Amino acid sequence: MGERIGVYPGTFDPIHNGHTDVIRRATLLVDRLLIAVAVNAGKDPLFTVEERTRMVEADVRGLIARNATNGARIEVHPFESLLVRFAEQHGANMIIRGLRAVSDFEYEFQMAANNKRIAPAIETVFLMASETVQFISSRFVKEIHLLGGDVSSFVSPQVLQELDRKRGRTARPR
Repeated sequence: MGERIGVYPGTFDPIHNGHTDVIRRATLLVDRLLIAVAVNAGKDPLFTVEERTRMVEADVRGLIARNATNGARIEVHPFESLLVRFAEQHGANMIIRGLRAVSDFEYEFQMAANNKRIAPAIETVFLMASETVQFISSRFVKEIHLLGGDVSSFVSPQVLQELDRKRGRTARPR
């Protein structure tokens, strides 16, 4: 069968505990996991692709330090090409997508069908969000943080520092 290589794509603006939950669980399915950080300027990201890539790398190091990667090798790459082309270039045979709610399914289903048409050898695998993180989204993290809410239970300490830095905060309110 060969090496099982999966791609977990996203904007990761910013990466949050829902993303890291999918990453951890995806490592049960693959030998090598490529986390593909999309440029995706159409979403008007708060963080640059370089900042997002660094935050993802830091959170992955945290998973590795906690021995939570099930022996899978993890790489983080920025990308701005068609996802299936990125997957093909890296020898991936699987795209991993997280689903939080039924509302995610229709879009993801259409994307998976289009990807299958373009690259029939690449399968899309959906992982349902764990119940403890299914309500988290990057959009809500940014909005709650902007309005002064506490997002420390949604993101890693490193990401919280980056959010504070980006928003010009020096100390966390307690």
